[in-house]
Amino acid sequence: MPKSFQRDRFFWITATQTAIVNFFLGGFGPAQSLLRADQGTTLTIAGLHGTAMGIASIAAGYANPHLAHKFGRKKSQWIGLSIFSVGLTMFIVSPPVYLTLPAILITGFGTSIVINSMLTTMSHHYGKAAEVAIPQANGIASVGFVTGTALIGTIATLYRDFWRLGLLLALPTVVILMLVGREKEKEEHVPDESGPETGKMSPKFWFAWVGFVACISSEFATSFWSAALLKDRVGSTAAISTVAIVALGTGMGIGRWYGGLALKNLKLDNQLLLIVGIQFIGFTSFWFSHSMVISLISLLVVGLGISMQFALSAIRLVSFSDGRPDLAIGRSSLGAGIAIAGAPFLLGFLGDNFGISRAYIMVPVLIAIAFAIIKLTPSQPVKV
Repeated sequence: MPKSFQRDRFFWITATQTAIVNFFLGGFGPAQSLLRADQGTTLTIAGLHGTAMGIASIAAGYANPHLAHKFGRKKSQWIGLSIFSVGLTMFIVSPPVYLTLPAILITGFGTSIVINSMLTTMSHHYGKAAEVAIPQANGIASVGFVTGTALIGTIATLYRDFWRLGLLLALPTVVILMLVGREKEKEEHVPDESGPETGKMSPKFWFAWVGFVACISSEFATSFWSAALLKDRVGSTAAISTVAIVALGTGMGIGRWYGGLALKNLKLDNQLLLIVGIQFIGFTSFWFSHSMVISLISLLVVGLGISMQFALSAIRLVSFSDGRPDLAIGRSSLGAGIAIAGAPFLLGFLGDNFGISRAYIMVPVLIAIAFAIIKLTPSQPVKV
């Protein structure tokens, strides 16, 4: 199948599902400084929220092939969205850290189920064109990410104590999508008699998996603590720094929507190598900058570099799965969980002990690891 596709009803419903969970990620991730100030915790303790999301992603990874087998990929997306809604409600009404941590665990589990199912359903639905379709769906998701960041930052600036209430907007959107998006004539899912996808993955898969973890680690380390570095470098308030991370999300949105089209003549691996290089250039500029304007432009470039890494790296993992996409995406969720749990927490720990500026040196190291592994493990034709 050529790298072109029709943005049909399936595309828009699936993209909107991921946009909803990204609205939360966009509002919550960069708002770590706000949450930390509310709860009076250290960078390390605040970073445990990222750890909770990571653990949730790991759990979702193990659940993914079982949910896909029992309920089907499409229904699994709606199940994930329902779990997400329960966790988000808990987070909004539960201020103390000992309650927000389990709330984020539930929210993160639902979020990962939605994203995992999106990857497999789109890979199956679009075939080779998934290299364009998935990044574009993630481009729609970036609209949710940027909206969440901008809204929470604006509320924090104008009404400091009510920033969490902005996340409530995700809930009516979930209800509306369920009312208009669920298919009236349900396609009956018949579980495969052989059971969920199982078996060992090849050494090539696991080597590429390490590169996937490095990509996701650099993304979440940047998105979780960029506001803190910006605050440290230019002296802006936590709320203003949070709003400034809109630049990161904007770059991600532009890259996801136009990247697949602009780079469609390049092979999958070359696309990934190019955008990893762009991320490195943008991050280097951001790390050395002491100017708000240069920092914003640099974060935009970082966003462009990050934009398609998750989608393209996941497609690479599917290519090494020997025709077991649900299992491959489940293992990718395990990797994403380790990255989300470890990178923000480690960066927060290093920030407490060495300062956030020195701690950020870990990001270019992760970028270099990802680049090297992509170069050393050429992807294979995808079997879905």
